[in-house]
Amino acid sequence: MPPGTDPVKASVARMYDAMLGGDHNFAIDREALAAFTAIDPQVRTLARANRAFLGRAVRFLVESGVRQFIDLGSGIPTQGNVHEVAQAASPGARVVYVDNDPVAVAHSASLLADNPDADIVDGDIRRPAEVLASPQVRKLIDFDQPVAVLMITILHFVSPEENPAAIVAAFRDALPDGGWLALTHATNEDRPDTADAVGKLYRSRATSPVTARSHDEILGLFSGFDLVKPGLVYVPLWRPDPGDQIPDNPSEYWVYAGVGRKGP
Repeated sequence: MPPGTDPVKASVARMYDAMLGGDHNFAIDREALAAFTAIDPQVRTLARANRAFLGRAVRFLVESGVRQFIDLGSGIPTQGNVHEVAQAASPGARVVYVDNDPVAVAHSASLLADNPDADIVDGDIRRPAEVLASPQVRKLIDFDQPVAVLMITILHFVSPEENPAAIVAAFRDALPDGGWLALTHATNEDRPDTADAVGKLYRSRATSPVTARSHDEILGLFSGFDLVKPGLVYVPLWRPDPGDQIPDNPSEYWVYAGVGRKGP
C-alpha cells in the first residue's frame, strides 16, 4: 500500500475501480462492494453508465471548443480516461487530474509520466484555492481560454457541512466566461431507500460518507452555469450515442448528470 493508505477502510476510489473491473483495489474494497451489490445488484452497470457519460461529456466539450480539463476526484486510471478521450479528439488537449487517494495518485503519476499535456495533483477538492494554485494547474491550464471542470461522482462525498455549493462556486469563479462544468451526483429522488442504505454503508465502511441529494439540490450546484440540453437527467439519458440502449426505467440509474456553460 502507498503511504497514507487506510488499511481498515474501503477507499471510494478503489471501490469505483472494482466496480469497473479494475485491478487496483484490495480485499477490503471488494468486500464493501459486495455489500453495496447486495443493496443494489446493478451497481456495476451504474458505474459503467457513469463512466460512459464521462466519455460523451468530454467529446461534447472538445466539440464545443474546450482543450483544457480539470478532473476533480479523478480516481484510479481505467479505460477511457479524460486525457485519452480528449487527446484522441484533439491532440495536445491538456488535463489536470486531482485526487487525494494515495493509490489513485500513484497510478496516475505512473500513467502520465511520459505525457507532457497531463498531470496529477495530490489534492482535496474541499480546498479549491490549493488545487487552483498547484504547480500542475498553473503549468497546464490557461484561464484566459475555455476550461472545463469535471466533478464526476465526487460531490456526493462532500457533506452538507462542507458546503458543496461553495466548492463549486470557487471553481466556477476561477473559470473564464464560457467555461464549463460537467458533473454527476447520486440522488435520493426516486430511490430514497437505496440511497439511504448506501449512505449508511459508506459511513460505516469507507473513507468518505455519501450524501445523496434531490434533483433540485443538484440543480442548484449549477448556479452561474447554463445547462445544455437535455438538462439534468439520469446518466443514460444525457446525449446517448447512437445504438446506446436506453433503460425502460431510467431512475434505476440513481445518478443525475448534467453539463453547463458559464455565462458572462
